[in-house]
Amino acid sequence: MSLNPAAIMKLMSAKQKFNKNHPKFESFVKSIFSRPLEEGTVMEITVTRPGEAPVTANLKVQQSDLELLAGLKELM
Repeated sequence: MSLNPAAIMKLMSAKQKFNKNHPKFESFVKSIFSRPLEEGTVMEITVTRPGEAPVTANLKVQQSDLELLAGLKELM
């Protein structure tokens, strides 16, 4: 798999802009992933669109999820 340098630069620029627009989010994610997730951990997300009721979903981390995350980490 070959990485396109222009695409990488564009992605890095978008990441910098995202971090500038949402300065607390990166530190939140770093805090959560500062130690390994454990099987049984519950992750929850709520999305609230303008003028709509919030929608919430959660998941309980399973061993197969940890294996997926480990595989993705190896790709990086």
